[in-house]
Amino acid sequence: MKTKKAVLNLALLVFVAGLGAPSATAQQTLTSKGGEEVEVPQATVPGIFTMQGQFTRIAYNNEGWVTLGYREANSSQGSDWLMLEVGLTLRAPAPNYTMTRDKLSIKLPDGTMVPLATQKEYAQAGYLRALNARADAIRDSINYFPIEAKQGLCSIGFFSDPTSKMRSISYDQVELSYRRACMGRLFFKLPEGKTIVPGQYWLYTDFAKSQVQTPFRIVTKDEEKFLKKNWKDLKKQYDAFLKQEAEKAKQAAEKPQQ
Repeated sequence: MKTKKAVLNLALLVFVAGLGAPSATAQQTLTSKGGEEVEVPQATVPGIFTMQGQFTRIAYNNEGWVTLGYREANSSQGSDWLMLEVGLTLRAPAPNYTMTRDKLSIKLPDGTMVPLATQKEYAQAGYLRALNARADAIRDSINYFPIEAKQGLCSIGFFSDPTSKMRSISYDQVELSYRRACMGRLFFKLPEGKTIVPGQYWLYTDFAKSQVQTPFRIVTKDEEKFLKKNWKDLKKQYDAFLKQEAEKAKQAAEKPQQ
């Protein structure tokens, strides 16, 4: 009997020199107890990617850190608006960085790059009140940050609804520091004729000197059932993989240079 292959976004690990790991790319295939193989996506830049939950991802490099929640995006299949819950901070000792909205984009399964929507587009869509209400009802924590980011939280205010009870204004930038974490919602208006479909997506976040690519996969109902059933076992395998690669990195760093 042939082994079935379930292509789910769990994580990809690309080790970065300076993080106590080799600079070469390491890719891993995980296998469920039922024999299904789970492939990890392949980034195009150095960085480390981990999974905190079924719809929660963390990605970082020497400079920047991104946490991402996409449960609502997965539930919005067929829509031309994609929303992500995102947290951002810097890695110590990176200097403060002013991130503007043009530094954030997503890559669709067909390779199309989509920039962050504008406040005007958001307003023309009625501030997406129904989408925001659904996201408020069921959401995953994205509050996973380095220990240095302990001086409180700041808001990523690229979007606002001036008609809401909590009136606010939108901003075209957010000031990042490794001493604090910033969180907020990002909205992307897909090009005409395109909607959210199952497949591999990426959030591209451009910091001052590098880019962090965070993978997230929109899954079918069957894939979601598979993930729920095998989550603990797959995560255990992946954690063991990380530990193994970290040990290899340590040995490589201790090996005398010839």
